Amino acid sequence: MDFIRIKNARKQYKNGVTAIQDVSLSIEKGEFVFIIGTTGCGKSTLIKMLYREEKPTSGNIIVGGIDVAKLRNSKVYKLRRKIGVVFQDYKLLNKETVYENVAFALEIFGAPKSEIHEKVVKVLDLVGLKHKAKQFPTQLSGGEQQRVAIARAIVNGPKLLICDEPTGNLDEITSMEIMKVLDEINKLGTTIVMVTHDNDIVRKMQKRVVLLDSGRVVKDYEKGSYNNESI
Repeated sequence: MDFIRIKNARKQYKNGVTAIQDVSLSIEKGEFVFIIGTTGCGKSTLIKMLYREEKPTSGNIIVGGIDVAKLRNSKVYKLRRKIGVVFQDYKLLNKETVYENVAFALEIFGAPKSEIHEKVVKVLDLVGLKHKAKQFPTQLSGGEQQRVAIARAIVNGPKLLICDEPTGNLDEITSMEIMKVLDEINKLGTTIVMVTHDNDIVRKMQKRVVLLDSGRVVKDYEKGSYNNESI
């Protein structure tokens, strides 16, 4: 069953630049898909349209049954409740503890304290940081900070996790540790769409790979068929 369905999507910015051209793509519930391509090929624009940071100029983008292109601004929160997003630069609150950073994602939806505690402890355990719940982001390594960011993104139990260069600031060993965490999350049923420049990660993970060039899908590799092509 398709969780994401993109049909003839096009995105042209006000400055005349066309970032996405006639992209059609389907992603099934529970898939792990890498979006790859050179700088400026449209990767970030494509995923921003999935969580309605950007609106397509034309075409259809359906995420979890919601037509993103037709979604009113006042209803965007309904879409984002289904989606977690992880960025390259963590975006943590440095004056809040690890626990408080993750809990914040639930507090903004008015969840009761008992539910918040249960869910935060569970996701911190999943990402291997339960023992650092009382520490602050500045006391953590880059890899640990990214784990906190992942925990925060999944604490609401999103159906889709979007990762925009989540290992971009990390060394090779730490990057693979993060990928193992994401793989575990995927095995629990969360659909993952990840943008990356890291060819080694793509090759080692052996997931489905979608290659963009000049805003178009030029190749769509089935799971396990990608073989170390340059990006």
